[in-house]
Amino acid sequence: MLPNGSDLTELDQLKRRSFITLLGGVAAWPLAVRAQQVAKVARIGFLALGNASAWTERVEALRSGLRDLGYVEGNNIVIEFRWAKSVDELPELATDLVRTNVDVIFADSSIFVEPARQATKTIPIVFAAHADPVGLGHVASLARPGGNITGLSMVLTELAAKELEMLNEALPQAKRIGVLWNPATPSHRLAVQAVAAAGEKLAVQLLMLPLVKAEDFDVAFATMSRERANGFLEVPSVFTLPYRNLLAELALRHRFPSMFGRKDNVEAGGLMSYSADTIDLHRRAAVYIDKILRGVKPADLPVEQASKYALVINLKTAKALGLEIPPMLLARADEVME
Repeated sequence: MLPNGSDLTELDQLKRRSFITLLGGVAAWPLAVRAQQVAKVARIGFLALGNASAWTERVEALRSGLRDLGYVEGNNIVIEFRWAKSVDELPELATDLVRTNVDVIFADSSIFVEPARQATKTIPIVFAAHADPVGLGHVASLARPGGNITGLSMVLTELAAKELEMLNEALPQAKRIGVLWNPATPSHRLAVQAVAAAGEKLAVQLLMLPLVKAEDFDVAFATMSRERANGFLEVPSVFTLPYRNLLAELALRHRFPSMFGRKDNVEAGGLMSYSADTIDLHRRAAVYIDKILRGVKPADLPVEQASKYALVINLKTAKALGLEIPPMLLARADEVME
């Protein structure tokens, strides 16, 4: 006790107040940092090709997944879209996203992952429907991707071979099948190899028909007609997304039974499709983006494969073609359109 009855000198009291203030600031600091992290607007670069209207369902699925995780566009997240008119424009647009310094690049499939990979080795890249990320060297392995790339795979290489088997089951007398594919899609090289191997086992001759530009559709169907093909398989790509109605129309006009890699082709009038649920894949891709924005490295996020696949058959189209679908194949269908 001091002679004047006080416990502390004015200097001691000043030191004590400063110390309490310091403690208060330290205690509040983590909260302030967390608040800043929450308040930070994350920027996602979205690399795409073609008409935006053809991507509506996929974009909305990704947005829905992000909303479920608490992201609100214009509030704590912004999506920077880059729409290429042709494959040749993708590298420039990927580089532009890197210059913009986005937090994550969303590159739907292999055709977008490759230019994004060339543009950056540091900004995380997330894919939703990659056909074969290991086969193309975009990840080291599914369990340990390594690098800055990860996401979900639709396993197209195995899927395409399975589609040929199903088409052959629907057309047991078929001797010649057309294969429509896009050389600009990196994964199609592997898919076509798998289809070719399946064709040898089935003793079916395959007509490999590349689609690079719109004019190639008429050329491909004219070739199939000339070569007396019994039907065709279309290996799915973003290039053919806007042409689903045209493909269905040409198939009916030339009376070709068809197998597609997307359900919307069957909704447009195609005969069959066997595919992964790409809408589900895009919704799930939001989880990868969320984890990366929270600090998890892409290298530590295992690539997941599609968990939902569906065989869809259009009986109206089968009737128009005078084709009877084998009962065993019809029984395996997940959806039958009357």
